[in-house]
Amino acid sequence: MSPIQSYLTTPAAAKHHTELVAMYDLLKSLLPDATEKISYGMPAFYVAGKPVIYFAAAKRHLGLYPTASPIVHFADELTAYHTSKGAIQLPYDQPLPENLIAAIVAFRVHEITD
Repeated sequence: MSPIQSYLTTPAAAKHHTELVAMYDLLKSLLPDATEKISYGMPAFYVAGKPVIYFAAAKRHLGLYPTASPIVHFADELTAYHTSKGAIQLPYDQPLPENLIAAIVAFRVHEITD
């Protein structure tokens, strides 16, 4: 069992388990060879020793943390979401924006590997 899979079985993840598993499954499909870790108390995917993306459940949203540069790069596509310097808040009552998340992950992997 990976560190993220273990995290998903904890009581802290229970309330939003469905949303967390959906995010994990999406990120795992996008990053099949990434290293999975718990970093800063959050599930994280690493490539070449560097963080690609983190995620975590919050009270009213699923937090996605791709670092700062993707937030700037995808600012126009992120106008429907509350964002901060390195975070995107995805409301639980909306479907995951899978295409946008895939684009953010690809952008971040490109940053790390080029």
